[in-house]
Amino acid sequence: MARSGEARSAAEFVPAGADLEGLRHAARACQGCDLFRDATQTVFGEGRAPARVMLVGEQPGDQEDRQGAPFVGPAGRMLDRALEEAGIDRDEVYVTNAVKHFKFTTKGKRRIHKSPTVGEMKACRPWLDAELERVEPEMTITLGATAGKALLGSSFRVSERRGQILPWEDGRLILATIHPSAVLRGDDREAMYQGFLSDLRVAAQALK
Repeated sequence: MARSGEARSAAEFVPAGADLEGLRHAARACQGCDLFRDATQTVFGEGRAPARVMLVGEQPGDQEDRQGAPFVGPAGRMLDRALEEAGIDRDEVYVTNAVKHFKFTTKGKRRIHKSPTVGEMKACRPWLDAELERVEPEMTITLGATAGKALLGSSFRVSERRGQILPWEDGRLILATIHPSAVLRGDDREAMYQGFLSDLRVAAQALK
């Protein structure tokens, strides 16, 4: 465990050489930051390995936290629809989040999403790095500001670079777009959905 004054990190909980199933099992016991205290469970990534595409969201939502799987709520259903329309085979996709525990505040009986801090993103980064190493995606797609900052740095702005194929580590490609939950919250949902779909089509074209 981190000593007083040291930055928290999940690194000590990540087993060296483990496959995805081993990582998933180990992540259940992660206490690399304080988010594990209130969350129901760790929500690890799911999908094939290797996979052509890796989707990285921000953190689990309320339904994901209860069910223990990523993208199973309304935003996940919208994502599945957009992937199909964009021509990206869902069976060739691995989905995960930059942060593996649900961070929230309560309002009555409701649990309201609260964005993770930079420190929490950094603490959880060893899990994301381990997933990237095992999945070996040709294309990584970040969904929303938190995921973009987690992989591309704190100065990254989705509004400035979304929908663009960017060169990344080890010759791999990365593309940033909005999170499907932003579409659900938007005033003009259809226009936002079409923009989201357009970004995914750029990725699909690059994969051909």
